[in-house]
Amino acid sequence: MSADRIIGVGVVLTAQDGQILLGERVKAGEEPSWCLPGGAVEPGESFEAAAVRELREETGIHDAGPPQVAAVVLDHPGGVVRVSAAVTMTLGATAPVVTEPHVFRSWRWFAPHSLPAPLFPATGHILTGASDRNWYYAVRDAGAA
Repeated sequence: MSADRIIGVGVVLTAQDGQILLGERVKAGEEPSWCLPGGAVEPGESFEAAAVRELREETGIHDAGPPQVAAVVLDHPGGVVRVSAAVTMTLGATAPVVTEPHVFRSWRWFAPHSLPAPLFPATGHILTGASDRNWYYAVRDAGAA
């Protein structure tokens, strides 16, 4: 992947009560923030496959689903094109655990109207939309009229 393009995925995992899973991100060299599970899309991988893989790698959750692309966020800070797909999934029976302690301190559930701060930039773009910018594109269901 070129250094001037970054393609990633953020998993908007919801529980039965509508709360969203966020990780307390404490990666070295970065300011602490709250982040959706997710990461880079590998060459040849779909957004949905990347979401399933990243969710399993970062939280141990292997039974969430079904993955569905809900939005794509396009941003270009400092000349770097960043594309982040928001993939929605619902929680299965597996509870999240910290599998990458060098990146995340904890996983917690938040109501969509009570999000913590600060949010990791890509997470903020996905969860709050982009009402003040024009880089937020909702993905329409192909079956919709």
